[in-house]
Amino acid sequence: MKTYLRLLAFAKPIEKFAIPYILTTLLSIIFSTLNLALLAPLLQTLFSDKAVGIRPLGPKPAFLDIMGNFNYYVTYAMNEYGTWGALQFVCGTIIISALLGNLFKYLSQRIMENLRVHTLLNLRRTLFSNVMNLHMGFFSNERKGDIISKVASDVQVVQFSVTGTLQVVFKEPLTLIAFLVMLFLISPSLTLYSFLVIPVSAFVISRIVKRLKQQAVASQQTYGNMISYLDEALSGIKIVKAFNATEFIKDRFDNENKKYSRIVKSMARRQQLASPVSEFFGVTMVAGIVLYGGYLLLNKSTELSAPEFVTFIALFSQVMRPAKAISDSFSNIHSGIAAGERVLSLIDEKPMVTDAPDAVNLSDFNEALSFENVSFAYGEKDVLKNINLVIPKGKTVALVGPSGGGKSTMMDLIPRFMDPQHGRITIDGKDIKEIKATSLRSLMGVVNQESVLFNDTIFNNIAFGKPDAKREDVEAAARVANAHNFIIETENSYDTNVGDRGTKLSGGQRQRICIARAVLNNPPIMLLDEATSALDTESEKLVQDALNNLMKNRTSLIIAHRLSTIQNADIIAVLENGKLIEQGNHQELINKNGLYRKLIDMQTFNEG
Repeated sequence: MKTYLRLLAFAKPIEKFAIPYILTTLLSIIFSTLNLALLAPLLQTLFSDKAVGIRPLGPKPAFLDIMGNFNYYVTYAMNEYGTWGALQFVCGTIIISALLGNLFKYLSQRIMENLRVHTLLNLRRTLFSNVMNLHMGFFSNERKGDIISKVASDVQVVQFSVTGTLQVVFKEPLTLIAFLVMLFLISPSLTLYSFLVIPVSAFVISRIVKRLKQQAVASQQTYGNMISYLDEALSGIKIVKAFNATEFIKDRFDNENKKYSRIVKSMARRQQLASPVSEFFGVTMVAGIVLYGGYLLLNKSTELSAPEFVTFIALFSQVMRPAKAISDSFSNIHSGIAAGERVLSLIDEKPMVTDAPDAVNLSDFNEALSFENVSFAYGEKDVLKNINLVIPKGKTVALVGPSGGGKSTMMDLIPRFMDPQHGRITIDGKDIKEIKATSLRSLMGVVNQESVLFNDTIFNNIAFGKPDAKREDVEAAARVANAHNFIIETENSYDTNVGDRGTKLSGGQRQRICIARAVLNNPPIMLLDEATSALDTESEKLVQDALNNLMKNRTSLIIAHRLSTIQNADIIAVLENGKLIEQGNHQELINKNGLYRKLIDMQTFNEG
C-alpha cells in the first residue's frame, strides 16, 4: 500500500482530475443502470392489456425515487395516450438515458486518460532527472540496460496499473453497488440467493493470482538484463565480430529471452485463468437465478412478475462485468507494484556528490588549484594517498606514471565527479565542496581519451550545452581545434550528422570536434585525459597542435602516456600506487634519476 500511495503522489494535483472524474462516472453509472432498469416498464407496456381503462395514479412518488417516478409517468402516458403512446415514452426515455450514459462514460474515460498521461509525465521526468543528478560512481556499478528498462518500460507498467487501479477502486465497485441496489429493489430474496457463490469465486481467483507479484519482479529484472545485453552487443559490435563471439552473444541474449518468455507465459496463464473462472461462476449464478426465479413464477409468487424477472436477469448479467474487472485488476496491481518498486528504488537513489546548503558561485580563476592531503578509495581499495599538489594559474601540469597509479581518479576529483574521503581540493583557497558544482564545472573544459559525440550534427556537437551559440563562434572554435578544414569538406559542412557516437568520422576528427567543444566554452582550466593516445601519428600531430592552441593562456592538467608530448610542461607530477613520488620540470626529474627517468628510458627504448 505504501508503494501504491507513493506512486499515486505523481498524479498530483490529483483533485484536478479526481473531482470531474467522480462526477462524470457517477452520472455515467446512473444512466447506464437506468438503461437496463427501464426494461421492466418497457416489457410491462408491451405485454399490458391494450383495453385497459383509466385508473387512479395515487400519490406522486418522492423526487429521489427514480423508478417510482418513471412508473408513475408510464401509467400516466398509458391512461392519456394508450399503450402505443406509453411505448413511445418508454423508448424515448431509454434512448436519452443511453445517450447521456455513454456521453458521461466518454468524458470520464478522457479524464482518466489525461490523468494517466499526467502521471507518466511526472514519473518519467522525476526518474530521468534523478538519474542525471547521480554521481559517476553509480553508473560504474549499474547496468545501463537496467536503467533504460526502468525509465522506458517499468514506468509504462506503473502508469496503467496506478490509474487503472484508481479507476477500478472507484468506478467498478460503484457500478456493482448500483446494480445490486436495482436487483434488491426488484427481488431481495432472489438477489441474496444469487450471491451465495461469490465468496467461492473470490477465494478461487485469489489463489490463482497469488504468485503474480513475485513473477512480475522476476520478469522485469529479466527484461532489464535483456536490454543490457542488447546495449552491450550494439556498443561492442566490432569486438564481438573480431573475436568470433557472435554465437556466444546470441546464445546469452537468447537464454535471457527464453527465461523472460517462460515467466511471461506463466503470468499470462494465471491472469487469463482469472477471467474464465469468474465467467464460469457468473454463468453458474445465472443458471441458479433462472432456476429459482422460474420456481417463483411457476408457483405464482407475488414477489416477482415476468417482466421483472427478465429485467433481473439482464441486470444480473451486467453485474459480472464490474466484478470481472475487479478480479482482473488484482493481477495488474501485482505487476504495477513490482514495477513501481523498481522505479522508486532508482528515484530513491541519492547522489553522493551534492552542493552544500551555503555553496556559492565562482565566476573566475585567479591564483591556483591545489590538492591538500587528498586521499580517495573505491570501497576498501586505496587509489590516492595524501596527495599534495599545487597547479598555479597559467601553468601546464602533467600527470605521469604507470597504469593504475590514480591519474584519472585525481583528474575526476577536480570537477567533483567524485569527492575525496580525506583532504580537500581548493580553487583560489576555497574548498570546491563550498562551490556550486555547475559553477565549478563552467570553469573547466574536459577532453577525454574517448571522443564522446552524440548522434547529431557537427554544429550541435560543438555547441553542446549551448543552444544559443552563434555560427561564427562555433567556426572560430573549430579553427582553433584544427577542425574547420575537414568539416567544410564533409557532405553538409557543419550540418553533417556524425552518426551514432560519431562513427562517420575518423578518430582524429572526432577528437578535434571534442577539442572545439572545449574551446567554445572558453574555460580558464583545461583537463586533458590522454587526449592523443588512441590516434595514429598524423592525427596525433593535428590533435596535438589543436591542444597546444587550446592550452595557450590557460591552466592545464594533462595525463599522457606518450611522455614526449609533455616534456615542455611547467610541472610534471609522477604518481605510483596512488602516491605522488616526484614532481618538477622535465630536466629536474631527469637529473633526479628516479621513476620518471626510468619511464623516459623505457619509452625511448621501445620507440627505438
